Amino acid sequence: MASSSVGMVSLLLVSWMVVPSLAKVYTVGDTPGWTTGVDYSTWTKDKTFKVGDSLVFNYPTSHTVDEVSSSDYSTCTVGNAITTDNSGATTVALKTAGTHYFICGVMGHCANGMKLSVKVESGSSAAPSKSPSSSSSSSPASTDKPSTSTPSTTTTTTKAPDSSSSWSLSPFMAVVATCLALLVLVIS
Repeated sequence: MASSSVGMVSLLLVSWMVVPSLAKVYTVGDTPGWTTGVDYSTWTKDKTFKVGDSLVFNYPTSHTVDEVSSSDYSTCTVGNAITTDNSGATTVALKTAGTHYFICGVMGHCANGMKLSVKVESGSSAAPSKSPSSSSSSSPASTDKPSTSTPSTTTTTTKAPDSSSSWSLSPFMAVVATCLALLVLVIS
């Protein structure tokens, strides 16, 4: 009886360690990155974004990543960004469900296709992992109306992973989870 209780507790601990690491990291535009000449609607078509996932924008510093309202996205209005970054490597943590809108703030680039609309679903089993990089800005929810809620995204400048969608389960955490699972089997 006691060993089954220990087994259940161990199983819960393993799941709590593995589940937060299931957030996905998407490199916007894949290999070309954040640039003109990429169809970002097609790029998002087969992807499911969830709260806790991250978007990584890789681009030359001649571009920007601006999170904007729905109306500014539709009209490619620059100058009203909720957040903006031009570091060349921007990571946006998707913290809230809903549609998030991004454009390049360089005049004419949005009209030439440098715009991204991402529908984020709730129900993610993960929160974004902490990054050693500094946070450059926070933003309110992406809506046309002012918001007093907590920030929906955090923009962080980081070195991006090479893959467009990767699991962020570290090798160390995989070993720990495996050892704990084996321990559960031995104890049971």
